[in-house]
Amino acid sequence: MSDTLLAMLDDRLRAQRQDFDSIPVIDISGIRDGSDRETAARGMNWALANTGFMYVKGHGVPEALIDGTFAAARDFFAQPDAVKMPLHITKSGQALRGYTELFGENTNPGVTRDFKECFDIGIEYDGLTGPFHGRNQWPDMPGFKDTLSAYLDAMLATARTVLEGIAVSLDLPHDYFAEKMKQPVMIQRLLHYPSQAGQIDESMIGIGAHTDYGLMTILAQDDVGGLQVMNRSGQWVEAPPIPGTFVVNISDLVQRLTNDAYLANLHRVVNTSGRQRYSMPCFVDCDIDAVIEPLPSCVTEAAPLAYAPVQCGMHKMSRYAATFPHLAAE
Repeated sequence: MSDTLLAMLDDRLRAQRQDFDSIPVIDISGIRDGSDRETAARGMNWALANTGFMYVKGHGVPEALIDGTFAAARDFFAQPDAVKMPLHITKSGQALRGYTELFGENTNPGVTRDFKECFDIGIEYDGLTGPFHGRNQWPDMPGFKDTLSAYLDAMLATARTVLEGIAVSLDLPHDYFAEKMKQPVMIQRLLHYPSQAGQIDESMIGIGAHTDYGLMTILAQDDVGGLQVMNRSGQWVEAPPIPGTFVVNISDLVQRLTNDAYLANLHRVVNTSGRQRYSMPCFVDCDIDAVIEPLPSCVTEAAPLAYAPVQCGMHKMSRYAATFPHLAAE
């Protein structure tokens, strides 16, 4: 970033450049092969209670698949509107899959306009339709569907591995989440953030401050950077890309499940790099009808019950309705 551009950046958008020792890198290979869940779980317990974020390595997803999916994302977003807009998310009904244009979704409405465009797909279950379920909309691009489908399969396997670690971190059976994830809602999103220049403030940034909606998010980010996470002191701290890792953050439902023992943390994206930024978050949820309520072990005299039971699908839809204008208008 040039000194001139940095000088024009609003003070509230300046991330503090700190070592991320406080957001650890967790090796999940021992969970994948069943040899050592406890070591990773101990690291997850500290990370999720204090930051809500962690990097994970040892995930087993081939680098070639990650690179190929990034290439597919860049190729898709380079297409003209005449190719992208016929796949608009509003044309998928309650499945909510397809393309969203710049400013078409705003995660912090009333404060920020999101300077990003998106493309969403999900798992297709035979005969299952309704909120967040249905058919994907695919562009006519060679290899795109196969690449994205393979990547989503890899994210489901990674999600199940990470959730085993989270379960053990809470002194639950390692397969605790399996019963709630027989036909899980999985949304794989491709994101494109154009770079910003000039006078920049919170009214328009890549994505406004928000927490995620379901169980957790598994994020692959390119080498541009721009992700910022709020620390316990209310400071915005950069979450730089680390080769060979995904960024994992827990979402609203895990905070509910743990009665606030684990933190679904605020985060945002500010891209002033002078380069196009691409990222690939996979939003991991339970089954649409799964019910989440605080674990009895997390409710104590010092931490009284904070949440009523909530159905996964209803919670997610309420959050979507607040960020997509076409849903709020229905």
